[in-house]
Amino acid sequence: MRQGWKITVVVLAAAAVVSTPLVWLLNGPDAGQLAGASVQAAVGVAALLWALFQSPDRRTDDTAVRTGQVRAGGGGTGVSGIRRPGGEGSGSARAERTGPVTAHGDGSRGVSGIDYTG
Repeated sequence: MRQGWKITVVVLAAAAVVSTPLVWLLNGPDAGQLAGASVQAAVGVAALLWALFQSPDRRTDDTAVRTGQVRAGGGGTGVSGIRRPGGEGSGSARAERTGPVTAHGDGSRGVSGIDYTG
């Protein structure tokens, strides 16, 4: 969760915990108001705890610019740029003016740019 959203959820949860239950409880609540205040406070506390325990984004942006020449042979893979096996990574990937790739031999692969396979 991004920091801005985390702060927003914490503030809204704190407001939910304090606002209406406090007003209801100060005015001599009946049974329904007491139950409603308890439910609202519990939901606010749950949202607050959820927001606090969210791990920060581990976003990484990958960039490859002006990479060199790559050769792959004998079943190997040559990548002139960025390799993200199975599409891993949550950030952006940008490859500009990558170098030439030569693949020779059975099963060899050459990628100039971004490789999302493998």
